[in-house]
Order: sequence, then structure tokens, then C-alpha cells
Amino acid sequence: MRRQEDLLLLISGILLTLVTLLVVTLESQFANPSPTAESMAAGGLLTDPFLQLPTADSVHVVWFTEFEGQQHTVIYGRRPAAALEPGNLRQVFATTKQLTRLQEDQASRLPTGTAFETPTFRSVWRHDAEVTGLVAGQRFPYRVKSLRADGSIFASDVFSLAAAPPAGQPLKILLTSDHQSKPMTAANLQKVKETVGDVDAVLVAGDLVNVPDRASEWFDNAEGAAFFPALQGRGHYALTANGRTTRYRGGALIQTAPLFPAAGNHEVMGRFIPEVPLNEQFNDPVPRQAATALYDSQASLFNPQNNPDVRRRWILDHSYNLDTYQELFTLPTRLTEEGDRADATRPYYATTLGDIRLVSLFVTNIWRRPMVEPNVRGRFQERLSDLGQPAAWGHGQHIFESISQDSPQYQWLQQELASDAFQQAKYTIVMLHHPPHSVGDNIVPPFTDPVPIYDRAADGSLRAIRYEYPIQNDYIIRDLVPLLETAEVDLVLYGHSHLWNRFVGPTGMHFLETSNVGNSYGAFWQQKSRNTPPAEASETFDKYQSRYYVAQGDPNGLEPVMPTLAPIIGEQGTPLPYIASNEITAFSILETDSGTVTSYYFDTREPLSEVVKFDEFTLAGSG
Repeated sequence: MRRQEDLLLLISGILLTLVTLLVVTLESQFANPSPTAESMAAGGLLTDPFLQLPTADSVHVVWFTEFEGQQHTVIYGRRPAAALEPGNLRQVFATTKQLTRLQEDQASRLPTGTAFETPTFRSVWRHDAEVTGLVAGQRFPYRVKSLRADGSIFASDVFSLAAAPPAGQPLKILLTSDHQSKPMTAANLQKVKETVGDVDAVLVAGDLVNVPDRASEWFDNAEGAAFFPALQGRGHYALTANGRTTRYRGGALIQTAPLFPAAGNHEVMGRFIPEVPLNEQFNDPVPRQAATALYDSQASLFNPQNNPDVRRRWILDHSYNLDTYQELFTLPTRLTEEGDRADATRPYYATTLGDIRLVSLFVTNIWRRPMVEPNVRGRFQERLSDLGQPAAWGHGQHIFESISQDSPQYQWLQQELASDAFQQAKYTIVMLHHPPHSVGDNIVPPFTDPVPIYDRAADGSLRAIRYEYPIQNDYIIRDLVPLLETAEVDLVLYGHSHLWNRFVGPTGMHFLETSNVGNSYGAFWQQKSRNTPPAEASETFDKYQSRYYVAQGDPNGLEPVMPTLAPIIGEQGTPLPYIASNEITAFSILETDSGTVTSYYFDTREPLSEVVKFDEFTLAGSG
């Protein structure tokens, strides 16, 4: 028995030596292995590596390929700030998983020019390696390598990684949202890098892409503003203004800074129907209870063996899912009171980063069109032609996960706000997608469950189905905001309406919406009015009254704060408390040494112009 153990130890030692020699050899062969666009298109690395889930002594390194391969490895330095060279090398192998939902379809635009007639599965493999043994406050060099089955080796540039920063370490954190491959995203992120240099974390308040199951929106959309390339300085989006075309590459940010997202409505896919274009699938979610009722009515047909896993998957496929979003990212895991891992299907979490306690919530609903027209399946009514087809109903602007007082998410949040980690943090930030306060469009109607109103003729037949959203039942304002105020949260970060504006609540809590990268839905302040249901009854929508829908300003009663340094001047010659533009883009930076949040704008119509610092405020913090 002892001989067998000695033999196994000898074999393990030989293998370890061989692997170490291989790593050193690869280092010498690939001293400058920067992946080019050509190598990526030929099947190399789909992305640079990026950082996830830092802890006190570790961090996850994640990257993607279009091949399963083997020996997906992070090579990193034993010593901080030292070069990657023989004698200063450590390695860790990645766990590799194939993403299950990524596809391309008729609307995809790939660099290769490949066209698709129907949704087609695209093989993408995710590699996740946990680098351990780090020392807080110190950065270490690293790069990743992937070996393809034909022997080709692909490697990244050398970047630096770090464990979670300790309390007291000054940080610069990018606050952003709603990238969605919008026209100004690459310009916005490039100006972040040029203005403040490296950041220490990136917070994205939802809507990372437009259609989450379309792979090219994450990796290689031909227009040049896919999510990962734009955040890694490898985009190539062209903007033309005043007869001049400027190509923007984005900013190399997340190779060295951990990324923390919140789930927005564009992280959610609707009903999964394989032959239907991805845009239509995305726009076709229904509430869980509607899918559950349909399943239960025909359970023997759908699942004759009564398998609970089949039931769960069927309901997800026939309502909505966040599969791709949750497969892409390694996020903090919530624990139950007993210390067990919580249900990973609930995409909300909390984590500590230096002096900050960050809480990311899943507070969003499906976006429906605001127009009140007979042929529109919208926020306020069903399409008239669908009245006899319940399976085609959109169920209004329904919520994906509740934040009402009796919801699991609210109850989890109560525990988090009472935790030592939250209470002891110098600064507290709550990030969500849906706005509590805004002069934008998407804050209407109120964030509550749609109340269906069935208009029937004398014979009982349906004439219309409309939806009302009683403002007194707005879960964000009624339930969430008072809870955050009681906990003395410093900053609430959100997006959704593609603009910049901010507010201060009665307790001094700051609200910041910083999502202006193009395709703005506009600002509704003073003269301009939102598209709301008609105030008078109409022939089609009998007794339809506009009782809950505020046409101008913040529906929830706060006045927007005028930028403190250099507000944009409107057409009437007066300063504006917002930026809602498809030519001027804005971003915000939190600096924890002073608690200052600074917002900047850049006018893409003048590509040689300077970035303008236009607003600044300071978080109170815990002192």
C-alpha cells in the first residue's frame, strides 16, 4: 500500500514538473500574443479576460472562446507589479462550460458577413478560473491562454488583477447603464478611459445588450459596439458628425476592474420558440402565473411522467428566463440563514468593495409600447385582434420579480440592510434598473402589477382589455424607498430611460440615473409631455381615464437637481437639469477617498472637443 502511495506521489510530481515546463515554454513562445481581430474571427479568443467576484484574497478571471479546447489557463505573477517571466509564474486552470442559449438570427450582424434564415445555435464556451493566494491592496500581472484541439494556442495581452480592495483604499468606480450597443457607447467608454484612466470597478445598472440570447451583441457585432469589446477597448464604432467620421474603440476597463451588473429588462428573454426570430422571442414574455396556469391545465400532455424538472423548465420556456445573463457572469452568492447557498435563479446580491457595500436588485418589468392604438399590444391595452386569443396577450407591463413587502427579494433585502457588512460600510449603494425618480419616459406607468379591466359588450363579448397601474401601489415608492431611507442608503443608482438626471430625497438619499449613450427616450419637463392614455372616454376604450399617469416631471414628486458645475443650455436659453441627447453622452465616476460623484459629458458632434465636468456632489457616508 505504501509503495502505491509513493508511486502516485512520484507520478504527480513528474506531471506537475511537465506542466510547469510547458507554462514556461509557452511564455517564451508568446511574449507578445495580443489577439488581433483576424485571430479572433478565425476561432481564437472571443474576448479579453475580465474580472469577477473579488474576495479578500482571490478573484475570478473569465474569458470566452468558440471552441471547447483544453488547458484554458490563467498565468499570473508570484510577485506584485513584476513581469510575467520564468521564475515569477503561477498558473490556475479554468472551469469550462458551454453557454446553452446563445444564437444568431436574421438580425445578427457578424464581422464575417454570415447571414441566417432562422435562429441558429452558436457555440460559445466560458472559462472561469479563480486566482487565489492574493494580497489585498496589491496588483499582480496575468494573462490567459487557450489551447484548441488542432494545437493552436491563443493568448491574451498581459493585464493586472487584484483581490477585493481593503477598507480605506481609495477607489474610482464607473457608474453606468443601458449600453445595448447604442451609438454612443463606445465613445462614452473611450472618454471614461481618457478622462480618469483605470477604474477600480464598473457598476452597470442593467440593459447590457439589446437581445440577450443574440451572441454577437455580447462579443462581435459588426457595427463595433458589442458589450465586451466596448468595455475592453476593442470596439470600432463609427460616428459621423459635421462631415467628419470618428471611430471609437471604447475603453480597456474590465480587464483590470471587476464588473458588477444588475439585471434589467434587456437581460430577460421571453417565451422560447426556436423558429421565431430572437427579437420576437425577447418581446414576448408572459407572467409566470400565466405560464403556470397553462401548464397545469394540460400537465398530463406536457409531462406525463410528472417530472418536477420538466415542469420547471417548461414554465421558464413559456414565460421568461435570464439563462444567458446568469451563465455569462460569476456574481456574489447569497446565503440562507443556515449558511447554505441561496437559489441561484434569483439575480440579486450584495458585496463589499473597499469602503462600499453594494446591493444589486432585480427590479424591472417588461417594456411595452406606450401608444394607445387598436393595433398595439402595449402598456395600457391588448391588441384588439388578440382579444379572442389569450395565448397572444401581453398582460401589460408586468413585473419580473416583485419588490413588494411580502416578496422574497424584499425580505432578503431587509436582512442585508441589517447585516454587519452593510451597517459597517462607509458608503452604501443600491443598484437597480427601474427608476424611482426620473423626468424620463420609462418611469410611467407606476411600478406595480397591471390591473386588467375587461370592457364587455351587452352580449358579454370582449370589446377591449386595458390595464391600469394604481400609483398608490407603486412598489418602489411605497415599499422599497422607505426601506432604503430607514437604512440611510447613500446612493441609489439606476437607468432605463437613456438619460442623465439626479434627485435628492427628503432624508438626503441621492438618486442618480446615468444611462445616456444614445437612443434617448427624451425628457419630460415643463413643456414636453409623455405619451399617456387619453383623459376622456373613447369609442374603443370606453371609460378609459388617465388617473395615474403624470405627463411631465417626476411622477413621484421630486424636483430634478440642476447640475452644479456646467448644465446644458436648452433651446430657450435656460439651463437643463438633465441630459437626454443622441449626440451628447454622459458618464459618472465615484471616488471613495472623498465620497464625490462627478458626472462628465462629451459632445460627439465635436470629436476634438474636451470632456466637460458638469455635475458634482458628495455622499454623506458614515463618517
